[in-house]
Amino acid sequence: MNIKKPTSTGSLALNRRRFLRNVGVCLALPALESFPTRVLGAATGPGKLAATTATGAPLRTAFLYFPNGAIPAAWWPTGSDKDFQLNRTMEPLAKMKEHFQILGGLGDLSANGGPDGGGDHARANGTFLTGVRIKKTNGADFQAGVSIDQVMAQQIGLLTPFRSLELSCDTVLNVGTCDTEYACVYQHNLAWSTPTTPLTPEVNPRALFERMFGAGTPKERAQNLSIRQQQQRSILDFIKSDMGRLTKEVSGRDRDKVDEYFTGVREIEQRIQAAEKSRAGRSSPQVDAPDAGIPASYKDYLRLMFDMLLLAFQSDTTRVATFMISGDGNNRDFSEIGVNDGHHNLSHHGNRKDWIEKVEKIDYFYVTQLAYFLERMADAKDVDGNSLLHNSQLLYGSGNSDGNRHSHTNLPVILAGRAGGTLNPGRYTRYTDLPITNLYLSMIDRIGGSQKLERFGDSTGRLENI
Repeated sequence: MNIKKPTSTGSLALNRRRFLRNVGVCLALPALESFPTRVLGAATGPGKLAATTATGAPLRTAFLYFPNGAIPAAWWPTGSDKDFQLNRTMEPLAKMKEHFQILGGLGDLSANGGPDGGGDHARANGTFLTGVRIKKTNGADFQAGVSIDQVMAQQIGLLTPFRSLELSCDTVLNVGTCDTEYACVYQHNLAWSTPTTPLTPEVNPRALFERMFGAGTPKERAQNLSIRQQQQRSILDFIKSDMGRLTKEVSGRDRDKVDEYFTGVREIEQRIQAAEKSRAGRSSPQVDAPDAGIPASYKDYLRLMFDMLLLAFQSDTTRVATFMISGDGNNRDFSEIGVNDGHHNLSHHGNRKDWIEKVEKIDYFYVTQLAYFLERMADAKDVDGNSLLHNSQLLYGSGNSDGNRHSHTNLPVILAGRAGGTLNPGRYTRYTDLPITNLYLSMIDRIGGSQKLERFGDSTGRLENI
């Protein structure tokens, strides 16, 4: 029985990049010093490449969204600038303090109610990356704005197999009404390629794995997966001879990097397989189930998706990503950390101390998963010897600040990484009522696209001192 051969994509990025290919498998390699042409960019001026750092390494950007805001009293640090102390919610980030900066005073004014009344969760989610007020409708005539990640993807997306990557650990509803006569599409999508085209995030780890490492059309990838499962073989089994040749061609340092990368791919594959088997006590993987590959533990689910995002950056599969950890208004319970009540309900705590403490536990849980991702990014070495985290700009935030009040000013925002040395982390900076879109202008400047963006959404200028 043979694995079905992949069809040709004709993509410029695929034709110019270094892959290990075999029937049914297309595995992008991490950036390697042994192959300097591996780092690609589009010339935007003399000697300048788009979405690269000063050393020529890829520059990655991700927007990580968590729902329902955070308890302000436990979120904000004390002190300022370099002399600040983390509060309770950010304690899991203590080891990474020099790698991120906390930005206070940024707001999402487009999410305010005004004449549209209720629906703050829909507005928080739908405007967070667009800075454009969404149309209040519960029908198919929804309208938002182009999100900043997609503006970036339009400028640099042809450099990589995926123009952008959209992930989530939430259910996705693109029909119906979800929040005070707002269409569900607003709360369940973070990225918009046009004002009327949301980019539905991938929630299924197995589907994402096959998109990243399988080959051919979706139907061909499904057939190839079925054959691999019948034969009980790993995706790496089909490129074994190529892997062997590769390790002989590269330097010792690259050999370690390649081994680490292949190990990461295999570990993720095994974690997905374990989830497929464990769901509902299945004796064998059931990949056509809606929850196929999704671990029963929410923590394991989040970390699996974070690890796949890391692999996507490591292999330069994409340089732009959004991870809507959960849509705003989500009412998931957190029984695995001892909180049996719904998150959204608890966020309307009415100053009840026990409810506030439960929300703080949820906020702490989410920051713990962020810390896990940042540590993994810091440990992964890039082609220039720096870490992936050094060569990235990663925003973590929410479109609600205080869920109890549905406020959209002074949003909880963390900016991690150094963007190749152009960001100055390890600080707590407080601004005075500036739109978060000002930060987006400063972030897009760092990717060095073909066109300088003068304004985005409700921006009033670039955010200085980051």
